[in-house]
Amino acid sequence: MPQIDHSIAARVAAGLILDGAMATELEARGCDLSDELWSAKVLIENPELIYQVHHDYFAAGAQVAITASYQATPQGFAKRGLDEQASLALIAKSVELARRARTDYLATQPDAGTLLVAGSVGPWGAFLADGSEYRGDYALPEAEMMAFHRPRLRALVDAGVDILACETLPSFSEIRALVALLGEFPGTPAWFAFTLRDSEHLSDGTPLSEVVTFLNGCDQALAVGINCIALDKVTAALQTLSSLTSKPLVVYPNSGEQYDAVSKSWHSDASSCSLTDNLAAWQAAGAKLIGGCCRTTPADIAAIAQRYTAR
Repeated sequence: MPQIDHSIAARVAAGLILDGAMATELEARGCDLSDELWSAKVLIENPELIYQVHHDYFAAGAQVAITASYQATPQGFAKRGLDEQASLALIAKSVELARRARTDYLATQPDAGTLLVAGSVGPWGAFLADGSEYRGDYALPEAEMMAFHRPRLRALVDAGVDILACETLPSFSEIRALVALLGEFPGTPAWFAFTLRDSEHLSDGTPLSEVVTFLNGCDQALAVGINCIALDKVTAALQTLSSLTSKPLVVYPNSGEQYDAVSKSWHSDASSCSLTDNLAAWQAAGAKLIGGCCRTTPADIAAIAQRYTAR
């Protein structure tokens, strides 16, 4: 049976700087992402832009590139008229773009150390494209949930990801299904990052104590944590998680900007803090893998890289 690469487990345990938002940077490069496929549509329309974003994050100091496969699924691509073979090729393309960006960056910066590619596995709620990844108010039998995720996981693993980023997960039943599915890929490690109702509950209301106790029994889950949540919610959630597990914690929140649903635009909150303002507190609470999610940029990751201290 394949075994997890101990060097990857050691890198996760030591700590890593993650990248930031993909969609924000694609929009800055002229992409219209008002689409159910979100950034995955760029895999079809202009994949080289995704390569450029990955390269920019490596240049900013990121040690992990998360693939543009969050909403890339055969079911989603089928709505564009693509068959499963073409869909899986696009998912594999997301890995190839990140790996090529890593290779090209290391060619100019050979002392950059070990850089990883994480395969993004978004939740069922991301495919629904109705915001339910922040509510977890959906139910699918475990076998059907595994069938939904299986083709993407296989494509990501076969394309050569170093680790799977099972992220923005709001549902305990989905987490259980993903862990069961990982058993089909025994040499592949993963991290699990949740969305939360509050600092002690998953978005679907499940106590984090129950979720983390379950994940503590999964050797392939190298890290657990949170992503795509507001900055002011992070520290308390990390403190809860650190009391429940000895696994490294992963955190990549939003930028701190606020979304105006009327104007459909983001704006800065003068009272909000930046990612780096919170970095020391997050590390003190056990965070080892730290980056950014929606509305974060290479500049944010560069700021983290300047202040990040391995612990």
